[in-house]
Amino acid sequence: MDRDQALTAFSALAHPDRLDLIKLLVRQGPEGLAAGQIGAALGGMTASRLSFHLAALEGARLIMSRKAARNVIYTVKAEAMGGLLSFLMHDCCDHDPRIMACCTVQGAAGTDRT
Repeated sequence: MDRDQALTAFSALAHPDRLDLIKLLVRQGPEGLAAGQIGAALGGMTASRLSFHLAALEGARLIMSRKAARNVIYTVKAEAMGGLLSFLMHDCCDHDPRIMACCTVQGAAGTDRT
């Protein structure tokens, strides 16, 4: 992932609704969810508001959609999310061991989150 792609992705994630949307879709895995199911799961978000957020995430190439009968199913692009994390950890943080330690299971368990 290059710098411009990362900035677009970070910008798309910098909204509470879109961050919640990504978290929801990550939990769904490759099966994804239909737009109506996403709206319901996110507290009854209106169709126009949901469409706006889905378009921003698709534009940032973090999610993709596919037609299934009369529904549009949305899924997270795992490789894009991984690329974004890799960009942050390796390109921005320059493999700093203090930062990298938080990403291991052992390091994350000992992280103080206060």
